[in-house]
Amino acid sequence: MTDCPCGSTLPFDRCCGPVLAGEPAATPEALMRSRYTAYVLCDVDHLERSLAPEALKDHDRKGAEQWAKSVEWLGLAINGTSAGGAEDQTGVVDFTVRFRQNGAEHNHHETSSFRRHDGRWVYVDGKIHNEPVVKGPKVGRNDPCPCGSGKKYKHCCGR
Repeated sequence: MTDCPCGSTLPFDRCCGPVLAGEPAATPEALMRSRYTAYVLCDVDHLERSLAPEALKDHDRKGAEQWAKSVEWLGLAINGTSAGGAEDQTGVVDFTVRFRQNGAEHNHHETSSFRRHDGRWVYVDGKIHNEPVVKGPKVGRNDPCPCGSGKKYKHCCGR
């Protein structure tokens, strides 16, 4: 069995695998772990499927796919969670993702909001705690955000 990319120490087929295959995530943390794994595996369908309707309108599928393929994913750390239990309608996950891009290592620290939509947890939005480090050409307002959110720069870190 293969360990899950999310770092849970569980095998993929008992962790993020079922969620990527379409099963509902049990908690916001489980959905966050599956979204990280989707980036590692470049599963853009899951990234879209796990967005709240209001987040989906700003989603750039091509940008998310390019981002997923352009970096080497080094790990996910869950820093903390709040709410998101069986009776809750909302939840929050604070996490840090490590990745390497163009030979340099980066951290992406975010506090993400989740809510139930049609009985499933979905990603609503996130507050980024660090500015992405961008080397090379300037990021255009309509380019995919280098933080990896899948949104356009102007709707994310470029605000």
